[in-house]
Amino acid sequence: MTRPSLQSLRRQRGFTLIELMVVLVIIGVLAALIVPNVLDRAAEARVTAARTDVNNLMQALKLYKLDNQRFPSGEQGLQALVVKPTTGTIPPNWKPYLDKLPNDPWGKPYQYANPGVKGEIDVYSLGADGQVGGEGKDAEVGSWQ
Repeated sequence: MTRPSLQSLRRQRGFTLIELMVVLVIIGVLAALIVPNVLDRAAEARVTAARTDVNNLMQALKLYKLDNQRFPSGEQGLQALVVKPTTGTIPPNWKPYLDKLPNDPWGKPYQYANPGVKGEIDVYSLGADGQVGGEGKDAEVGSWQ
């Protein structure tokens, strides 16, 4: 029986530490390039979903006004689209305009102002930070946009 040579033993031992480090550095560089792009897409998708929800709420409010000659009061809020108001001016021709009120993509309720600051009425989300003001994903998404 012959003994394996030193060169054949080296070929069978596996990867060197330098080879493993090179592969890890390459994976790290690729992750640094790809991950921020993926995270930005998620933020953009939430803003787009909020815009869609705001537009749907505005359409329901316009139908409410067509039926009842006025928008819900600030006190009645968006809840007037789901449940007949019992306070303020009771709408004469109320019917359910939505099955349920959606929350914004960040899990918070949409805001409603009557009278509005930027229009006759305002429907908006406060954005990711839940605060007035902000930029990017933290900016408000509203019916005036």
